[in-house]
Amino acid sequence: MPITTSAKKALRAGERKRVFNNTKKDLLNKALKQVKKLVSEKKVKEARTYMSEVQRIIDKSVKTGLLKRNTAARKKSRLMAFIKKAK
Repeated sequence: MPITTSAKKALRAGERKRVFNNTKKDLLNKALKQVKKLVSEKKVKEARTYMSEVQRIIDKSVKTGLLKRNTAARKKSRLMAFIKKAK
């Protein structure tokens, strides 16, 4: 347990950030799963339209520091390749 006042404050801030990051990660993972589900159901056109929403979520997660830039680029690239392959 933290002893100093600043350590207690850092602990509280860390807890708030953890909750925020977990909700953003859940949103991102659900969006990725949704695209994969649409492709597996042969709804490629819907997956393409939803892909813009997924890209927006990925870009925001890079901006806030949840994902690294190259990780985001890799995820977007692989998703687009997955959609193109299903066509």
